[in-house]
Amino acid sequence: MNENEISKEILTLAFKVHTALGPGLLESAYKECLYYELKKSGLYVEKEKPLPLIYEEVKLEIGYRVDLIVDNKVVVELKSVEALNDVHLAQILTYLKLSACKLGLLMNFNVRSLKYGIKRVVNGL
Repeated sequence: MNENEISKEILTLAFKVHTALGPGLLESAYKECLYYELKKSGLYVEKEKPLPLIYEEVKLEIGYRVDLIVDNKVVVELKSVEALNDVHLAQILTYLKLSACKLGLLMNFNVRSLKYGIKRVVNGL
């Protein structure tokens, strides 16, 4: 599957989770449920994957952890906040760079309708 096909499946399952749970829960609840649905669908998914920062010959284990990486191609960063802001966008851009993935989905589950909480982010590499 390519990034677009994977992202379509991720979004379908994210809508399923949001419809079942609604807004107002902790980010961790949505993450666990989406992780479960992605695994159940047969996709390869890693949760809380550590991403080191590499500077020249130095590998820095400084605590970056991406919420979900699906099929080693799509980064998924989940939030449950009043509104997404620039720091959330910067965070997913950093994760895209460190993971060498081309596509990221930034999702805020604390919205009435999930379609208002999704940002698709492309890494220009």
